[in-house]
Amino acid sequence: MAKRDYYEILEIDRNATEADIKKAYRKMALKYHPDRNPGDKAAEDKFKEAAEAYEVLSDPDKRARYDRYGHEGLGGGASGFGGGMSMDDIFSQFGDIFGGAFGFGGRSTGRRVNKGSNLRIRVKLSLQEIATGVEKKVKVNKYVACNSCHGTGAKHGSSYSTCSTCRGSGHVTRVTSTFLGQMQTTSTCPTCGGEGRIITQKCDDCQGNGVVRDEEVINIRIPAGVAEGMQLSLSGKGNMGARGGIPGDLIVQIEEEKHPELERDGNNLIHNLFISIPEAALGASVEVPTVDGRARVKIAPGTQPGKVLRLKGKGLPSLNDRTTGDLLININVWIPTELSKEERRIMEQLQSSDNFKPNPTAAEKSFFGRMKDLFG
Repeated sequence: MAKRDYYEILEIDRNATEADIKKAYRKMALKYHPDRNPGDKAAEDKFKEAAEAYEVLSDPDKRARYDRYGHEGLGGGASGFGGGMSMDDIFSQFGDIFGGAFGFGGRSTGRRVNKGSNLRIRVKLSLQEIATGVEKKVKVNKYVACNSCHGTGAKHGSSYSTCSTCRGSGHVTRVTSTFLGQMQTTSTCPTCGGEGRIITQKCDDCQGNGVVRDEEVINIRIPAGVAEGMQLSLSGKGNMGARGGIPGDLIVQIEEEKHPELERDGNNLIHNLFISIPEAALGASVEVPTVDGRARVKIAPGTQPGKVLRLKGKGLPSLNDRTTGDLLININVWIPTELSKEERRIMEQLQSSDNFKPNPTAAEKSFFGRMKDLFG
């Protein structure tokens, strides 16, 4: 089923400010919060859907890609909130938005889950790869879960102790007296960093972080029709979060390799074709490059410089629909800079011929006549 528009989900317009987006998400999240809708699967789906919309629209980079390319610009999705992440993942990332409405960070029993940072890489594509779509294998150096402790950060045989500061909640509450009365504030526990527990003995290999540096080969599926500067997001392929956390995303920026004979203009391709004076006068059949090989085109007798030939459907596909651009061939007539004696003799004979003298059309004469009347 096609994804709904993120702005529609949060019931905001496309010019919404950061504050508008946050306010709209809080409204939707509170409306469909599982504590208010126990056992309601439809409400849970809408809760996750709102979280996915907020995750994209609250991030300036992701919002810009979404506004320009739609869901395809996010690599087929956002960060996986719609199905790949649990409710605890959502609360760990956006729990502060709920304030104290449902206990600490949005849930009474949730502790903080560390999320790894995003990674960015560049991938170069040829026009042919852009035309057909492609799968690329890339080797990425990043943080992965430590094998020795399986990402927990604790030494084998060691255990965790409940944080004495927050008593396992991951948050601390302070009550302050003001002239308006007592005010209660909740914040992340400074002792355990919101995890609610402390490692009794750290892993020797990762020093308690739960992550180590390593390389991973990642398959990237790039759809046809992408463009220079576009970014795709691969959910969960970034750095692993510390101590059993969740991974960040891998942001893939597209770069186009320059084609030796073709230029891109949106979904259209442009080729500057040079033909000789005889070919322009007599007509010819010539080869032109395409993204997948060569094609033969017919040059009609008397073709003028600047004429554009169009090969329908020989351009690049659109990313968002099924249309395909065209190949535009700009005709240029090559004038030699040096002539042999025989060539000069032939050209002088042609020069004296009335047929080789400029012969403006009636429309051109009318145009130049008007210009003369205007400017004298």
